[in-house]
Amino acid sequence: MEIDDLFCLHFPSHLPNLNITHQRSAGLIQTTCKTTKYADLCVSILHSDPTSLNSDTKGLALILIRVATANATATSTFLSSQLLTTTNDTTLKTVLKECSHMYAFSGDALRASVQDFTSESYDYAYMHVMAAADYPNACLNAFRRYPKLIYPQAIASREDELKHICDVVLGMIDHLGF
Repeated sequence: MEIDDLFCLHFPSHLPNLNITHQRSAGLIQTTCKTTKYADLCVSILHSDPTSLNSDTKGLALILIRVATANATATSTFLSSQLLTTTNDTTLKTVLKECSHMYAFSGDALRASVQDFTSESYDYAYMHVMAAADYPNACLNAFRRYPKLIYPQAIASREDELKHICDVVLGMIDHLGF
């Protein structure tokens, strides 16, 4: 006998089987994530959040927006901390400051998209998530303006992750019907 069978045995038969709800929710995650550009990333993030099991598609998108917002905020904070620990290279400090601001703007756009979701203004949510994904490009471009500066892998990785999460959210919005 499996643990799920034991769990179900402890409840009277007139109560709903919670395992069925869990399976339906996991199915919604799989089905929803399959429609996105980065399905594996989508599934991984949503399975790591226990609230996803009780969420509809809109709720799943909001979970991903929360993760993207945390990414943007953490990256902005990381870049600000680099300003304090970097050498006296004023050019590098200027670029890091610009990058920090861009990631802060990205977080702001993602927070705005949450309000758009709440009011079911999916077209505006889409616009804000697209902006959030695009702000990091300004950071990369800032480094490109100064050929002697190398775009750090730590920033590139964070940029890719944020863009991928935003792409997943955009795919979900496409299926919400705006």
